[in-house]
This record gives sequence, C-alpha cells and structure tokens, in this order.
Amino acid sequence: MTDLSTVLEIAGPLAGAGGLGYAKVRAPRVYWSLVGLPLTWGRFLVTYRSTMDVCGLTVQPSRLRAFVARNIARRREVQPVPPKIRRVRAASTGLRVTLRLPAGLEPADVSAAAGRLRHAWGVHAVNVVNTKPGVVELRMTGYDVLKKVRMPRRLPSGPIVVPVAVRDDGTAFVRDYVKVPHGLTLGANQSGKSMYQRNLITELAKLPVGLVGIDCKRGVEQTRFAPRLSALATNPDEASELLNVLVGEMESRFDLLSEHGASDLWELPAHLRPVPLVVLVDEVAELFLVAAKKDEERRDRIVMQLVRLAQMSRAIGIYLEVCGQRFGSDLGKGATMLRAQLTGRVVHRVNDKQTGEMGLGDIAPEAVSAVTTIAPDRPGVAVAGDTSGGWSYIRTPEKTPAEATAICREFAHLTPDVPALAPFRPAIEYVDESAPVERPSLVKPRPVTE
Repeated sequence: MTDLSTVLEIAGPLAGAGGLGYAKVRAPRVYWSLVGLPLTWGRFLVTYRSTMDVCGLTVQPSRLRAFVARNIARRREVQPVPPKIRRVRAASTGLRVTLRLPAGLEPADVSAAAGRLRHAWGVHAVNVVNTKPGVVELRMTGYDVLKKVRMPRRLPSGPIVVPVAVRDDGTAFVRDYVKVPHGLTLGANQSGKSMYQRNLITELAKLPVGLVGIDCKRGVEQTRFAPRLSALATNPDEASELLNVLVGEMESRFDLLSEHGASDLWELPAHLRPVPLVVLVDEVAELFLVAAKKDEERRDRIVMQLVRLAQMSRAIGIYLEVCGQRFGSDLGKGATMLRAQLTGRVVHRVNDKQTGEMGLGDIAPEAVSAVTTIAPDRPGVAVAGDTSGGWSYIRTPEKTPAEATAICREFAHLTPDVPALAPFRPAIEYVDESAPVERPSLVKPRPVTE
C-alpha cells in the first residue's frame, strides 16, 4: 500500500507536467490561458517600473511632482515617471495593456523598445498600436498565433468588411472596401497567394455583392467560383471586352449619383443603390505582356481601362483586387500609374528583393526586409502594409478548393443580376449529388445450364 501511494504521489506531478508540455505544443491557447497568462501578468505588474526605466521609457518628473516627493512624501530620491497604466485586459492570445504616455515620450519611442519589452516579459511578441493622441496599446502575444491560424471570435463589421487573415498580434486582418477600395497582392509560386485569394472570394461570396473574375490562365483559378461570379473572362480578348463594359457601368452609375445629388454610392437610398462590384484580377502580368506587335493596341486599351477604374470607381462601388507574382514598371506603360492607385498591399514570400520593393517600398519601406525573411515552409504568411506606413505579419487560414467551391454553390442565390454583365455570366452545370448514380455491375452473368 505504501509503495502504491508513493507511485501515485510521483506519477501525479509527472502527469500534470506532461499534460502542460503537451498543451504548450498542441494547444497553445489552452496553455496560455492556464499557465502563461497568470505568469506574464504577474511578471508585468512586478517589473513594470524597472523595465520601463532600463528601456528608456521614463521621463523626469515635473517640478511640482518633485517638490511633493521631497517635501511631503519625504523621499530623498525622486523616481523617474513611466507611462501610466490605464487598463490591462486578458485575451486568449495574449495581454492588452493601455498606456498613457507622459510629456516627452511618443509612440515611436515605445515601438523602438518593443523587442526589449518582449524579452523582459517573456512573451512571443509585443506590438505597439497608437489608439489616440498620447495613448498607446501594447498587444502582447503569448505564443506564435501564425503557426496554427484560428480566426478570432470578434470580427469588425461594416457594409463591405471581409475578414481574410490573422495578424501576428492575434487580431483579424480585414479588407474594408469603404476605407481601402483597391488592393494589390503579390507573391511567388507556392507562397500562399492563391490561398489568400480563395479566402477573400469565399468571404465575399457571403455578402450581397457582385464578383467579377478576370483569369487569363484559361480560368484555372477562378472557374471553381463560377456559381458565385456575375462575370468571368478567361483570356485577354474577353478581359478587354469585360473592362469596357465595366467602364460603361461606371459611367452610368456616375449619372445616377449626379441625378440624385449624391457624391458616394452609400449616400443613395437603399432601393436606388446599385450593387457593389469587386473585380478580381488573377495574374495581372497576363494583361500587360504581348507576344506580337498587333496585340499592343489591346494591351494599351486594357491598361487604360484598369487605370480609369482604379482612379474613379471607388465612389460608385466598383473595387479592384489585383494579384500577381511581380508588378512594376518592367511590365510596361501604365503599370506604375495603376500600382499607385492600389492602396491596400499584401506581399507574400517573394523570389527577389525588388518584388518586395514594388509592393511595399512606396508605402512602408521598413517592411521590405521583412518580406525577404518569410520562410518557404510557412505558406500563407505575408506582410500587409497600409498608406500610413504601418505593417504587420498576417496568415490566412487553410481552405481547400473543394471547400471554396461548396461555399460558392451555397451562396449562389446571392449572385446579383447585373444586365450589363449578363453576356459574361459563366455557364454553370449543377450536379444533384443526392441523385443515384448508375454504375456498371460488378457481378458477372453466368449462363444457366439445363
């Protein structure tokens, strides 16, 4: 009996330690909630003042504070003043700390010390977000949230807000077409660019919007989304005709805005508002490259129509999503002008630094070096930049082509009827999977002998 109790006393802690080790690897969210969060919270509260001091995030106190400390509090030494903690919130992926910066500090100072804060508090990463003047939020992540992507429960909402990926701080990366109407996605082969586009289209399929596909690779990427597409072009000739129709639709919508005195699509009454359209261009280089002299006129026409849509179509609810492996002046005339209108930038793993500079060099130069460090064994990881100069790592959740096709078929009833795009509507053959399928018999007939 004594031996059994001894074994149980030893086996209990070992089993608990083994369970925590397993949870740390296989279920990091559970491990963080049970172990990592209490330890990090306690370490943060105990070492906050000293950590801020050694990281250079303190300022000298004001004269009034120094006078009170010396004469009323009877302190011989006046302590430097760190940022004031406004709020501490626990999250399933980390810790959120809101700080009020004292006079003399700016958000850039805290961002520069993010790496040192990360090591001091033993977390995976520390991201600094400027929420309002004088206030920043430290977003600490306790583990690598991009290793196994899981979308957060709370997602931003809006007229056309689409959650696409997860940021490295645990929040959702969304495409808000009202704020960022046009986007550019770059990436090498096997970098996860198609996965990003697949997630984007399937989330858009759930909204009352029209989807227009341009896939000059004979539709190998976008044909699976045909049940939810209002139009599809699979070669440069069809793309040229489709873009002409879209420009005509844009002009008719501007006439509608002018007639009702509105400056934006969302200012129109609901019963008069045209359905928003998202134009999805796969491998944009196929629209720029020509094989013969006779194709140059078509190329110039396509580029001109794309530039017109990018410059003017935001107000009338036509948005561009352009994808490619490379995009820059080497594609030809008009490429740089088009790129300047595509404000949302997402760059996956690239084969050369120049491609990263094409996508992010003009809006977030510091992010160019981050693109070249993405490992080949982590497809779907990308760098998302914005026109404010900020950037972050993101990763899209895995979604198979079969799942994307099923979602597009499920929400096919939301496909709007746009008369101008009717000639380009892809033909769809629906298959009733519940119907019995006739198969050849496996039983060999045997002759009946008398």
